[in-house]
Amino acid sequence: MRALLDVPGLEGASDAARLAVVVLASRTPSETGVVEIRTGELGRWLGLSASHVASAVVPVLRRSGVVSVETAEGEYGQDDGLECQVLPLWAAQDVVGHPLNLAKKEYATLLRLLEAVMAPGWTHRDGSVTLAGLIGTRTGRGAATDRLALLLLVLEARETGRVRQCGGTVDTKRGRAAATVARLLGCTASAGERVLERLEARELVLRVRQKTGSGMANRSRLMVPAVAAAHGRTVADDVQEDRTEALEPEFSDPDVAAGPVQAPDLTTKPQVSGAAVTDEAAVAEPDVAAALHTDHPHLGTPVVTLQLSGGFSGEGRGAEGRRPERACAGEDQAANGGSAVAGPGSPVAEGGPLRGEQPKESPVDEQVGQRTARAGAGGRPKAMGGGKAQQQRRVGLPADLRLRVALGPVAWLWERLSGWQQDQVEAAAKTELARLEGLLALPGGAPRLLADRLTDRLEETGGEALVTGPYGWLIRRGLVQRPSCTDRRCDDGIRLDTGTGCENCQNVIHLRRARRARIGADIDRELPGLSDGERRRVLEERLREQAAIEAEDLAWRREQAREQQARRDAARAAAALRAEAERAAAAAADAVRAALPCEDCGRQRAAGLCERCDHRRQTESLIGEAGLFAAAWSADLADAGSVAAVAAQARTAIGDSVAAAWQEFLAITDVAALEADPEAAQDAYAFAALQTAQQAVQEYQDTALAMLGRTEEAEAEARRAYTTEQGRRWFKHNPNGADAIAAATKAADTARERVAKYLLVTRLEQLRELTARPLDGDTASAVIA
Repeated sequence: MRALLDVPGLEGASDAARLAVVVLASRTPSETGVVEIRTGELGRWLGLSASHVASAVVPVLRRSGVVSVETAEGEYGQDDGLECQVLPLWAAQDVVGHPLNLAKKEYATLLRLLEAVMAPGWTHRDGSVTLAGLIGTRTGRGAATDRLALLLLVLEARETGRVRQCGGTVDTKRGRAAATVARLLGCTASAGERVLERLEARELVLRVRQKTGSGMANRSRLMVPAVAAAHGRTVADDVQEDRTEALEPEFSDPDVAAGPVQAPDLTTKPQVSGAAVTDEAAVAEPDVAAALHTDHPHLGTPVVTLQLSGGFSGEGRGAEGRRPERACAGEDQAANGGSAVAGPGSPVAEGGPLRGEQPKESPVDEQVGQRTARAGAGGRPKAMGGGKAQQQRRVGLPADLRLRVALGPVAWLWERLSGWQQDQVEAAAKTELARLEGLLALPGGAPRLLADRLTDRLEETGGEALVTGPYGWLIRRGLVQRPSCTDRRCDDGIRLDTGTGCENCQNVIHLRRARRARIGADIDRELPGLSDGERRRVLEERLREQAAIEAEDLAWRREQAREQQARRDAARAAAALRAEAERAAAAAADAVRAALPCEDCGRQRAAGLCERCDHRRQTESLIGEAGLFAAAWSADLADAGSVAAVAAQARTAIGDSVAAAWQEFLAITDVAALEADPEAAQDAYAFAALQTAQQAVQEYQDTALAMLGRTEEAEAEARRAYTTEQGRRWFKHNPNGADAIAAATKAADTARERVAKYLLVTRLEQLRELTARPLDGDTASAVIA
């Protein structure tokens, strides 16, 4: 594996390309050396998408010269099929002693190993299922790196699952395990630590801290449990075997909590003389700096050590083992108090070389003493240099359950805030919760969503201990949504409403990758033969030019959008002004019209026509329409006298009906009240006449339609419709059946009614021409309906 990954051409290549070489090598047939594989299948082995493999992995393999690649285009012109040959592997065939000269069984062993580590899993046609490997389900960003790291760790592991770690000096902040992973991958220690943390999160590797016989921490072990399980062993067995007796140092390991302190056994021969050295480097693991030489005994003047009951560093702060609330927590106490830091008998409190022969009380001490005395006397502490009192700080989270759930992951940061800062954070959290509730389909999920966001942000930072400014971190980073695209529901590429990946972000990434691949293809076509560094420089320059063009286009489109919005706002304002002017003009016209007297009776302020006169006009029009309906079927349309006689009869009949209706109204009304108010009596009579005329017009129209439906034209049309319906093909075998007769009768009635309406409209038009009286639009529409 080392020989394969160290071949010339893979220097500086991505982990995805290096892993692709390993996968292709494992799938190489020993007879031909040519691997046939689809781009999507190779991507499944690497934990990447097919588009990413085609745009970012295959071109690197081509340029490296390590793999010869022949592609077959798919339906849309993409590299779908691959024919690959790992050239160094094939060139080493029949070379005696070459590490890449593999036999057929060694190819099979390598393939089985990769399947066990990173196989993507398959469902076969016969229904059987091949499960995925240890890290086969790991996909997305960094998946190829994690898979390659696990493969190398498996190869480095012994039968017990223990990985031999690198030697020499390592980064003490990262640890030897992270340095081992980093050296295997050829990356930095910080990157190796991130890879190791991701593998630990999946429980694929373990960092086991050994313990000595006294219970204290010893050096750590990097273990691969799957390797130990494959050999029938467990990680616990190896830990038990490697447990050794260790010296009991005077100071505890910096990575773990301090235990009971005991004096060391000073039986070894000293190498140097002098006072004991008590400063030790803060290292990540004890084996980095500890046990490098023999412990030295104390040969200098004996010094009285602090008498601590349990050896815990917190005992110097009130014997409670807790963190101080602030840096000056012990400075506000009286000098002679029982909990003072420096007692009267300590060397620090007395005059000495560390404090001077004649220590004097500083102005700061005087000010602190005065403030403490005032606070002890019962007065409230006042702000120094200001007129506002300091706001009381709350230790616990707010009482609101939603806020307690949302701010639960940052409870320790909350305790470090001042009173004013806590109020600001609480207000910001309430605002964010209200905003999140508007994005979710189901109510009540905003607190848990905000808590998850704060947890993720803390993981990005490295934990609460690395947050130096709690207030700024919470306001500007923890509580703030970070959309990766234009979708308002996106937060770091995750949809807030569904919890899945943001499709819009994926589209943006796909477009960017496609653009990069297109520009790379243009460079390969226009400038062939460039080195990797020169090609990368040209590619970055063109990408920057493209980004500048897109930024300019975005600025232009935003400017156009602002101009269009301004035009729309101006148009809306102008339309609003016109509408207001029209409303004002209509109101003025209504006011003028309302002041006009009635045209018929002269009543003042009747808007040109009072209600009584309007009823009279409508009644007169309806009586005329009733006469036309009566003449349409009973009068000779060519004789004006006949038409006039029929209309007169209709008028007389309607007048009699109005008189009868008025008598019925008088019978149920107080006649004395009507006689006392003649205007009201006339209004009532006009309304009664209008109602009677409306009913009479409807009756005359129905009578005209019924009579015209009996004409020869209507009967002829009805017979034709009856015969046509009876002769339908679905009634062909039984034309005289009940269904056929019912359908034919219905068709005949419909045809008869249609002809009657047509004849009525036609005759009304003739009567209008004869009498020069236009047919009312409502009457014509009512007849047609």
